Amino acid sequence: MAIPLLNISTSPAKAALFVFVVLLFNTACQAQLTSTFYDSSCPNALRTIRTSIRNSIAAERRMAASLIRLHFHDCFVQGCDASILLEETPTIESEQTALPNKDSARGYRVIEKAKSEVEKICPGVVSCADILAVAARDASAYVGGPSYTVMLGRRDSTTASRNLANSELPSFKDGLDRLISSFQNKGLSPRDLVALSGAHTLGHAQCFTFRDRIYSNVSIDAGFASTRKRTCPAVDGDANLAPFDLVTPNSFDNNYFKNLIQKKGLLESDQVLFSGGSTDSIVREYSRSPAAFNSDFAAATIKMGNINILTGTAGEIRKICSAVN
Repeated sequence: MAIPLLNISTSPAKAALFVFVVLLFNTACQAQLTSTFYDSSCPNALRTIRTSIRNSIAAERRMAASLIRLHFHDCFVQGCDASILLEETPTIESEQTALPNKDSARGYRVIEKAKSEVEKICPGVVSCADILAVAARDASAYVGGPSYTVMLGRRDSTTASRNLANSELPSFKDGLDRLISSFQNKGLSPRDLVALSGAHTLGHAQCFTFRDRIYSNVSIDAGFASTRKRTCPAVDGDANLAPFDLVTPNSFDNNYFKNLIQKKGLLESDQVLFSGGSTDSIVREYSRSPAAFNSDFAAATIKMGNINILTGTAGEIRKICSAVN
């Protein structure tokens, strides 16, 4: 947004007004999150969230990938505002029922449980959006991925958008150009795209998302395709799950990138990251250097966590994550 230039040479009053407007504008545009946001208002918030998240992942290790994905799917729709946690009401079309999330995104109850634990010690203080961001970090650290400093101070949206979820979340069918464009629209670079995609090293996909690839796509390792066909028949079994990584499916590591080089990407949107295009070199780098991947994943997640955040008096602090106050 451009501020109209004022002719301030002839009027001290106008000059003062101009300076005030600039300062006000800059303050509004530079609202920053901080790692110490709850140090005074809820000093035990992060410890409480971490304990709750660890308990949930200990009960089901696959939940780690789901929580990381949930944070991603939240930030890509309206920004990191916990809108994905809102359930359907007469006035809210829930993002949970959008095609990229329906019967796929999970972990809602895990976040709600963490929220309830925090509410016991600091009612009405910690946002669901911040809990979601912290949960993604704690999930990563619990399964061997990077830990990093989470920036805090987000507030929760009072709206959700199924339409935006359907149109702005990346698809398992997307080509490289579309993926790069989708991420750039959110202020994320191609390097961020590849780093964040690496979280698939933990996840599972449903049969319907990779059936076409294993049955008709020639750019796939034959043995890998044959193995996947055992759990994904050509007809039926749409919801059958398969891990992205056969070797270490429950650990955060760089095997995802090694798999891509061997033409063992499970989804089309995985394999296009290494298919003779502009991101090949990044995939090679991460396949050789777990440290580079971990560092870039942490940086990209922090960067993603700043997308269209609500701060100050915008939005609200929800009492429960599934509904507005």
